[in-house]
Amino acid sequence: GRDTFHFYTEDMNAQTLEALTLENDLQRALSNDEFTLHYQPQIDLRSGKITGTEALLRWQHPQHGNMSPEVFIPIAEERGLIVPIGDWVLETACRQIIEWQQQGLPAINMAVNISALQLQHADFYEKLVAVLSRTGMLPEALELELTESAVMQGGEHTSALLQQLKALGIRLAMDDFGTGYSSLSYLKQFPIDKLKIDRSFIKDLPDNTEDKALTQAIIGIAQALKIKVIAEGVETLEQQQFLQHEGCNLMQGFYFSRPIPAEEFAELLSSNAESR
Repeated sequence: GRDTFHFYTEDMNAQTLEALTLENDLQRALSNDEFTLHYQPQIDLRSGKITGTEALLRWQHPQHGNMSPEVFIPIAEERGLIVPIGDWVLETACRQIIEWQQQGLPAINMAVNISALQLQHADFYEKLVAVLSRTGMLPEALELELTESAVMQGGEHTSALLQQLKALGIRLAMDDFGTGYSSLSYLKQFPIDKLKIDRSFIKDLPDNTEDKALTQAIIGIAQALKIKVIAEGVETLEQQQFLQHEGCNLMQGFYFSRPIPAEEFAELLSSNAESR
């Protein structure tokens, strides 16, 4: 415009080219079998048993090696690639549960993250039912983790979809609880089975007074509404003991196990079952 100017830098050009290159690489990653899933156990705080696991996406880039999800997931979401990638994650995770069962391992729940774009697709429910049919996965063993923003963006379509999923027997968890703007109203509106306390509230427990109060409040709300609550990012014995004392149901974090490949998870699940 008139009487205005802008600076151009090589950094801007480099960032744009990097994002474009990563997008092209992501488009090839599925067909080239570059994605894998790692699994992080979810532990019952009373019994110490593994009752579930979360499937976490990993990308072994042919040139750059192991790529952090924090780098490629935002680009996948921005370019719409998260939908086919998310479909792959869902089916792979369901097949893995069945494989573990065939090995004689204890039955556990599988938690899978679902993006806002996946929820907004008109055929999401039909694709999900098809995955359950192909894999033999019981709906009751599948837990979909949804962020508050994903639920908020969908409006009436998402509300109706969540009711369908609930009727099918699938469990619904609200991820990163406490970081959004209207979480309490969504607990009233939607059929949520589990709240996942964000790791930002857990990392400074039990010393941080504010985080301590917020965590106690979230657990109290969940108990009053008969909703299970899980804390993510648990890294110390003191955090575990605090959560157990406050009545938190489940925990997930490095204190028990990092996300690990399917074969290692099978060994962990087996040893955990034998020790209880």
